[in-house]
Amino acid sequence: MTLTIQTKYFLIALVVVASLLLTFSYTFLNSRAVDTVSLHFEAVVDDAPLVFNQTQYPNPGGEGEFQIRSFLFYISNISLIGDSSTYVETDSYHLARFDNESNSFTIELDNVPRQRIEKIEFSIGVDASANNSIMSMGDLDPNSRMAWSWDVGYKFILFEGRLAVDETLLPLVYHVGFDENYQTMVFDLDQSLDNDPLESAYFKVDIMRLFAAATTIDMTELSNVKFDRTDAQLLANNYKSMIMLK
Repeated sequence: MTLTIQTKYFLIALVVVASLLLTFSYTFLNSRAVDTVSLHFEAVVDDAPLVFNQTQYPNPGGEGEFQIRSFLFYISNISLIGDSSTYVETDSYHLARFDNESNSFTIELDNVPRQRIEKIEFSIGVDASANNSIMSMGDLDPNSRMAWSWDVGYKFILFEGRLAVDETLLPLVYHVGFDENYQTMVFDLDQSLDNDPLESAYFKVDIMRLFAAATTIDMTELSNVKFDRTDAQLLANNYKSMIMLK
């Protein structure tokens, strides 16, 4: 049977349309957004659960035991680095706090493209452009407890407590937030055996590493950090290793 020219063109067009539909379907199924990716952060002290307002943690660099009354810090500029693209959260400023029953903090990332996520990147602190601005973005609030009262900018991390040495109680106040204290971390994910899209990642936040990592802090010698750039950088170098992927 001989096909007419019109029939040939119709069949060719049909093949082209079918090919385009298959390509579109494949692309759509592999790039559609998942509902959320959850980042979970659990606070511990030397792998023990965080307990507020109890004097039970040893001074890492000297005598005495300390208690934690407040612990807050900013997580910012979250990126999920995939095998084909990078998801960057907009207005990515989150105030992590752990004064709840589970001592945990969760960030939900919406509309993440479906792909294999290979790395998670975020920072402790606020990047210089936002830190030197009075614009409210994400959890940034220039009138909040985390804002400096003496200058534009934010406390990247706030730790307050008390140190007990014999019969003496020494207030502990560590507020860190100069631009150079901004610390970025990248976490490699092992998804070699899992082709499903990333749904959750779990992190441990070890508060003891704020005082015992690159430098070991004696709280009796350094009980207050606010305005000194050298002391602030000591803590910033420590908190860069405070968060670990579980």
